[in-house]
Amino acid sequence: MDYSTRRAEEPPAAAPQPPLASSGQHVLMNSHQSSAVFNIVNSIIGSAIIGLPYSINQAGLPLGILLLFWVAYVTDFSLILLIKGGVLSGTHSYQALVRKTFGLPGYLLLSLLQFSYPFIAMISYNIIIGDTLCKVLQRISGVDPGNFFIGRHFIIGVATVLFSLPLSLYHDIAKLGKVSLTSAVLTAMILIFVIIRAFTLGPYITRTEDAWVFAKPNAVQAVGVMSFAFICHHNSFLVYGSLKEPTVAKWSRVIHIAVMISALISVLFATTGYLTFTGLTQGDLFENYCKSDALINGGRFCYGITVILTYPLECFVTREVVANVFFHGNLSKRYHAIVTTVIITMATTVSMMIDCLGIVLDLSGVLCAAPLIFIIPSACYLKLSEERWIHPDKIMSSVTLLNGVVVMIVGFVMTIRYPDDCSHGQEMAYCLSTNFFNNSFSSFEPTIQPSVLNTSTVQ
Repeated sequence: MDYSTRRAEEPPAAAPQPPLASSGQHVLMNSHQSSAVFNIVNSIIGSAIIGLPYSINQAGLPLGILLLFWVAYVTDFSLILLIKGGVLSGTHSYQALVRKTFGLPGYLLLSLLQFSYPFIAMISYNIIIGDTLCKVLQRISGVDPGNFFIGRHFIIGVATVLFSLPLSLYHDIAKLGKVSLTSAVLTAMILIFVIIRAFTLGPYITRTEDAWVFAKPNAVQAVGVMSFAFICHHNSFLVYGSLKEPTVAKWSRVIHIAVMISALISVLFATTGYLTFTGLTQGDLFENYCKSDALINGGRFCYGITVILTYPLECFVTREVVANVFFHGNLSKRYHAIVTTVIITMATTVSMMIDCLGIVLDLSGVLCAAPLIFIIPSACYLKLSEERWIHPDKIMSSVTLLNGVVVMIVGFVMTIRYPDDCSHGQEMAYCLSTNFFNNSFSSFEPTIQPSVLNTSTVQ
C-alpha cells in the first residue's frame, strides 16, 4: 500500500467546499477524479492482498466472501464519513480532525495507532521479503538450500541495508512517486499467476474436509486481516484535496468507484488463492506453493520487489508520527537519520524473531486497522454531527462503531488463544511426493497424477 503523510498540526484554513455539487458535475469524472480513483485503488490493492486467501480460510468460503464485501462497504462509508467530519470541523487531516473532536487524548491515541499500523506493516514486509526471496534464490543452479547467505535472516538484513534504509532516508516522499505504478503492475502480474495456478494446480490437491463449510470459528480474526488490507484512511484527506473544487459529492463518487474496483479484485484474488489450497491456505499464500514452481517463483520475485519498494512508504508514516508527537513536526537532518535508523532497526529485529505472517496480520488488523476504519471515523462523526439519532448516517455510524469494538476485543482474544499454525520454510506434503512441476514457465501442468496427492497428513 502507498502511504502519504501530512502534518498533524495545520494552520487555519478556509472551510471545505459545501457538500453538494451541481447536477452537471455528476455526469462525468474529470482527470482529477480519475487520478483520485487510481490513488485509492492503489492504496488498497497493495502488498496486504497476499493475506486475503488466508482470511477466507479463517472465515469459511461463503462467509468470507460476504465479510470481504462488508469490510469494503464499511471502508467506503468510513472514508466518506471522514471527509464529512472534516467539513463539520473545518479540518484537513485525520490527526487534526481527531484532535479537534476529542482533544489531546484522542490525538495521542490516534498517533499511537498511526504509528503502530505502519510499523507492524514494516515487520510483515520483512517477513514476506525473507520468505519469498529465499525460495527464489534456492532455485539457482548449484546453490545449497541450507546456505546461510540465502537464508531469510541474511536476506532481510541485506534488503534492509541496501534498499529499505537508504530509500527511507529520503526527506521528500514525492521522490518515491513511481513506486505506485510499479507496485500496481507487479500486483497485476501476481494476480494472473495465482489465477493460472488455481486452474493448473488446484485440481491436483485434495480438498480438506472443511473446504466448503459456510462459516468457521475464526471469522472475527478474518475481519481483522481484511481490515488490514483495505485501510487507506491515512491519506484520504490528501486525495480529497487533490480534487478540482473538492466536494463531498465528488469524493463520494470517487470512493464508490475505487472501493468497488478494489473489492472485486480482492474477492477474485482471495477466492482463487483459497480454492487452490482450501483449508491448507496460510497467511502468506506463497508459502503454499512448491519451491520448484517456476511460474510462482516469478510471482515471488515480483512480490518481493513490490514489498521492498513499498516498505519505505510505511517508514515515512511512522517517522512523521514521531516527528509530530516529540519534535513538533520538525526533524533536523541529524535526528531525521537517527529516528529513521532506530525505527527500521526495531522493525528488522522483530521480523527476524517472528516468521509467521498470519499472526502479524491478525494482530495488526484487530488492534490497529479496525479502530482506524470502524471506530474513530464513526466516533468523530457522531460527536460532530447535529443530525437526529434516527438519521441514517448516525444509525450506520453507531453500527460501524459497535462492529469495530467487537472485532477488536473478540479478534484479539481469538488471536492469542488460537494463533496461526504456520509451516514456514517447509515444503507442503503435496510438494514432496514427486517432482511437482517442470522448471519452465512454458509448462503449467503438474507431472503427477491426482491420486498421488493426499494432503490429509498436513497439519
